[in-house]
Amino acid sequence: MNTHIRQVLGLVSGPGSNRIGLQAMRLAIAVIFLWIGALKFVPYEADSITPFVANSPVMSFFYAHPDQYAQHLTHEGELKLAERTWQAANHTYAFSRGLGTVELLIGVLVLVGMVSRRLGLAGAMLAFLTPVVTLSFLVSTPEAWVSALGDAQHGFPYLSGAGRLVLKDVTLMAGAWLLLADSVRAVLDHDARRLPAGFNLARNAASRSLRAS
Repeated sequence: MNTHIRQVLGLVSGPGSNRIGLQAMRLAIAVIFLWIGALKFVPYEADSITPFVANSPVMSFFYAHPDQYAQHLTHEGELKLAERTWQAANHTYAFSRGLGTVELLIGVLVLVGMVSRRLGLAGAMLAFLTPVVTLSFLVSTPEAWVSALGDAQHGFPYLSGAGRLVLKDVTLMAGAWLLLADSVRAVLDHDARRLPAGFNLARNAASRSLRAS
């Protein structure tokens, strides 16, 4: 193998590479939450999540009329004042602003994790739990699957545009788990350094004893 290629591969696989990857993942997750969270304050984004919320067994109560949402759906970029009026009365925009606030908070906590172990741990935990809720939409939301409109390919496993968007949260969950594990290690290591030296020696001896047995 070419020497220059080996050098490049050596840099990629070096001890600092994992740290760079984790920080890049932290930044990427923060950008996702901050950007999408900010969009939740815009009507078109609030309209687009209506099917997910209206069909969710744990969120539908936030809407005044979740059973009527299908009659008032609009396309992105489309302005229908009558539908906007209905969505406002349905509490669609109020809920979306609340959700956006939560997502912005998660994004900030994840980002602050670069300098604060404990806040980063909280952000990573919330970032991991969020996709758990989002992925449940694949079960509860009919619009996540291609509708039976004549084509033979409909229903499971044929994801619609909305379903494909939700499925991508599998990656977000995996990345958040890496951040969560890294944050937990950082907090535990920091706490261990603050303990008396004798306590750490005793703990290490106990650990060796358990492994030996």
